[in-house]
Amino acid sequence: MTFNNPKAGAWMIYGANGYTGELAAREAARRGLSPILAGRNGERVRALARELGLEARVFGLDDATALASELYGVSAVLHCAGPFVLTSAPMVRAALGTGAHYLDITGELTVFETVLAQGEGAKRAGVSLLPGVGFDVVPTDCLAAQLAARLPGATELDLAFYSPRAVTSRGTMKTMVESLPASGAVRRNGRIVPVPLAFDAREIDFGPPAGKRWAMTIPWGDVSTSWWSTGIPNIRVYTGASPKRIAQLRRLRPFVRVLGWPPVKRLLRAAIDRRAPGPSAETRDAARVYLWGEARDGAGNRAEARLSTPEAYRFTAESAVTAVQKVLAGAVAPGAWTPSKAFGEGFVREIPGVEG
Repeated sequence: MTFNNPKAGAWMIYGANGYTGELAAREAARRGLSPILAGRNGERVRALARELGLEARVFGLDDATALASELYGVSAVLHCAGPFVLTSAPMVRAALGTGAHYLDITGELTVFETVLAQGEGAKRAGVSLLPGVGFDVVPTDCLAAQLAARLPGATELDLAFYSPRAVTSRGTMKTMVESLPASGAVRRNGRIVPVPLAFDAREIDFGPPAGKRWAMTIPWGDVSTSWWSTGIPNIRVYTGASPKRIAQLRRLRPFVRVLGWPPVKRLLRAAIDRRAPGPSAETRDAARVYLWGEARDGAGNRAEARLSTPEAYRFTAESAVTAVQKVLAGAVAPGAWTPSKAFGEGFVREIPGVEG
């Protein structure tokens, strides 16, 4: 079924001046697409737009009237400017008010919960809301949907990922700082509950060539989205980490509240600004991410699956632009959707380089 959009055509990447937003802009241009590049940093947005031969707009998110005026005539916005806990709400309001479809690359639990709860309003507005169309959470969400289909009635879901050459961008690190002092979360009996830093640790077999690796729980986006996608009530998400690293993080538990103090956050942000913006082109081309999932039911039945993908930021640029193309083609009904609900569990395998 195709869902028509009378404004289909013009679309925008907001946050094109950021690390991942720029990757998405370059991927769109590589495909011959012509998004409007927008963001708060006029110098960087205009320079990238000139290089790619695209339109540039410069505006912030604090003036609701100005923001809405920038979205009028825009069919869809790919929102890449985090931390999304601060930036998502005004963009979603503007999208609902102007009829622009909203997509983002968030990984933040509270943002997923807030956006996905607005499905009825999105239907009334004729808008599709699609948070998390990047690495967080496309591969794991599709893996969760696959496992739920293989084991109907599953009551527990564990998901994990491991990247031996992972490098975190400045934007992602600032998002992590913004979430402090929150440090962990799982879904228990259908509800998201806070847990301590590195709450659980276990050894996971990611399959060749990664093999068995220790991993610890993190408040990854799937603690939210996998429930919306599958209805499985108990969910834990893990990331690969050495036993030494897990022990170090557990020793930090008494100090997490201090890390959430505003002056400490300012110091952390300043330190992040001195780092490289993100993985180098060589790392994006060479690195891979290994994913594993397991669903279990009350009768002791299990279903297990694995995937591997290109490096996370490279994957995000490609999957996000692919998601926009599908929305512009009318492939998604109005409402609020996880990636697997919008595009099906096979969506992850449409991205080049995905195996498993």
